[in-house]
Amino acid sequence: MTAEPVIDTQHGPTAPEVPPVPPTVRASLSPSRAADFKTCPLLYRFRSIDRLPERPTVEQVRGTLVHAVLERLFDLPAAARTPESAGDLVAPQWDRLVTEQPELSTLFAEGDTAGLEGFLRSAAALLEGYFTVEDPRRLEPAEREALISAVVDDELLIRGYLDRLDVAPDGALRVVDYKTGGAPREAFEARALFQLKFYALVLWRTRGVVPRVLRLLYLKDAEVCDYSPDADELLRFERTVVALWRAIEQATARQDFRPRPSRLCDWCSHQALCPSFGGTPPPFPVAGPADPLTDARSRPAAPGADE
Repeated sequence: MTAEPVIDTQHGPTAPEVPPVPPTVRASLSPSRAADFKTCPLLYRFRSIDRLPERPTVEQVRGTLVHAVLERLFDLPAAARTPESAGDLVAPQWDRLVTEQPELSTLFAEGDTAGLEGFLRSAAALLEGYFTVEDPRRLEPAEREALISAVVDDELLIRGYLDRLDVAPDGALRVVDYKTGGAPREAFEARALFQLKFYALVLWRTRGVVPRVLRLLYLKDAEVCDYSPDADELLRFERTVVALWRAIEQATARQDFRPRPSRLCDWCSHQALCPSFGGTPPPFPVAGPADPLTDARSRPAAPGADE
């Protein structure tokens, strides 16, 4: 399946500036952190309150690399956005990522040239899947890797990073999210759509336009999943997000974040601290999160979760 072209009426990748946070806002929530709490309250605590470090996996870092290449691909003139050009971007983008995040250099043992080369080839293979479902020569995205935010319920800032936003000549919006894992079963797809509905809600509240299409591009399987929300659905979703945040506040006040075992536990970095696996969580931080408005972006995501 090939994605239909959407031509941007605003040229260039620069996203509009995010407005300053109103003084009434006292907390923030990203789609990844919201999904963490829905999946497992204890996972939310480990990531957002304890801020425990997580060692990235090869799959996660591959996703980061592919996203970086696809972002840079649109810096090229339209005619130059070919599979060959994308392949040529893989190694330079890997070098950039390692420079910016030196810890990624530990992903492969020193001198493991074969491992690194295989990793880069696997990223290039995923990019081939991208060209199967979309022709970037026919696209001029309005925004790429853009931070968007909105205030709901007067006190909660919701925000996240869009992989890509397309704007049609008639002003219609299409939110595009790249997934480097395989197309998931229904339960995992619902999590991915939760993330996109989060973005759709922000766009609706800030621009007054309900996105016409929320699109998931599964590069590994070369599949496209489209979903079209409406205003009533986004209003219900907004209530869900607010209720979710209130549940997080209650859990924080009670210092009670319980594990919720599922298949996603297989990818969790914190099993040693989880009661479901015989572990004991660390003492609850006395001061709580360092900054309640800092709900850090969490990319790359665990396989089968956001990716």
